[in-house]
Amino acid sequence: MKKVELLAPAGSFEKAKIAFLYGADAVYCGTASLSLRSRAAIDDDDLIKTIKYAHKLGKKVYVAMNIYAFDTDYEEIKQMCKKLEEVKPDGIIAADPGVISTILKYAPSVPVNVSTQSNLVSLEACKFWYNQGCKRMIMAREMDKNQLKYIMENKPEGMEIEIFIHGAICFSYSGRCFLSDFLCGRSANYGSCAQSCRWSYNLYLEEKNNPGNLMPVEMDEHGTSILSSKDLCLIHELPEIIDMGVDSLKIEGRLKTEYYIASIVSIYRAAIDDYMKDPENYDAEKYMKEIEKIKTRGLTTFYFNDKNNRDFQEYEGKQYNPNFEFGGKVQEFNKEKSIIEIKNRLQIGDKLELIIPDQIEAFKFTIDNLWDAETDEPIEFVNPGKEGQKVKLHIPVEAKTNWILRRQK
Repeated sequence: MKKVELLAPAGSFEKAKIAFLYGADAVYCGTASLSLRSRAAIDDDDLIKTIKYAHKLGKKVYVAMNIYAFDTDYEEIKQMCKKLEEVKPDGIIAADPGVISTILKYAPSVPVNVSTQSNLVSLEACKFWYNQGCKRMIMAREMDKNQLKYIMENKPEGMEIEIFIHGAICFSYSGRCFLSDFLCGRSANYGSCAQSCRWSYNLYLEEKNNPGNLMPVEMDEHGTSILSSKDLCLIHELPEIIDMGVDSLKIEGRLKTEYYIASIVSIYRAAIDDYMKDPENYDAEKYMKEIEKIKTRGLTTFYFNDKNNRDFQEYEGKQYNPNFEFGGKVQEFNKEKSIIEIKNRLQIGDKLELIIPDQIEAFKFTIDNLWDAETDEPIEFVNPGKEGQKVKLHIPVEAKTNWILRRQK
């Protein structure tokens, strides 16, 4: 059985370290202004640090330059290509044909991964880009498994195939959306998506022959979230995908927290490894139990199993998990008082779960004491009033730096 790559998002150098710690084989990150998540961009220094850190671990980094570029962007694109040719990431993700040709010219030793923004849904499209010199094809989420299987069985031997297995789905076809630009002047195709599809809207019907007579469409007090999609989750389908020989399994979410990255990466790492070791006893429900603790929207298989599936819209507009939240991150372990960087309010009596790398089930414990990180005085609770705020608490098992804690609400 062929080894498959687990590819995680990295919206910062710190998030890249968390992804690798919890089992990612590779990460993808953006450039300062040339990727589709400019709010999750890594500056040039952190990008170089991420690449060097990854390569020291034997891991990989793919860099996104997947905007649809205007002519005024190309000088910056050329300079970035030259820089990437020097620092040698493991691939550059791009969609715009002009950007791809520029990469091939100015960063010839770096493989090109054709972005899902290119709407790759056929073998012929993949072969076109492969013949242009591109190595990896990142397939559109709109494909079903039979279409994917056909490509896997007929593609050129040297072509790599990457698919999304978990995370947000754009309302628009493969993310080629103009809604954000239309509503607030922030283009999704230029790295500034405002995620307008996640907003709540008030909708009305107007009778054509009676202008101004507006009748509200059914909704709750928050409006309706008719444009908001559920999150993709292919944990049940993982064995089929691995058996097809797909090269890379991608988790969406460069804007997600370290907590989300640690949790989802560790779950899929365990699922992949368990299936590779013992395919006959693969139990997807074991992993779904953990995913339920993290998900912030409903989950869907989208079109993977059935092109007629329509169960992929999050009409309630849910954006949070009602049961768990990011508690904190271990900064320094001590048998008596460990230092924790807090992410939400913590108080004595709270139930925490320590997410341990290479272990599917978290370690559960209750906060019995808290101490001020600076004065060492006992306290009852702590609020996250400033970035990087810390507290001391007792963790009953040995923990390592950067291990993640989640809090039960």
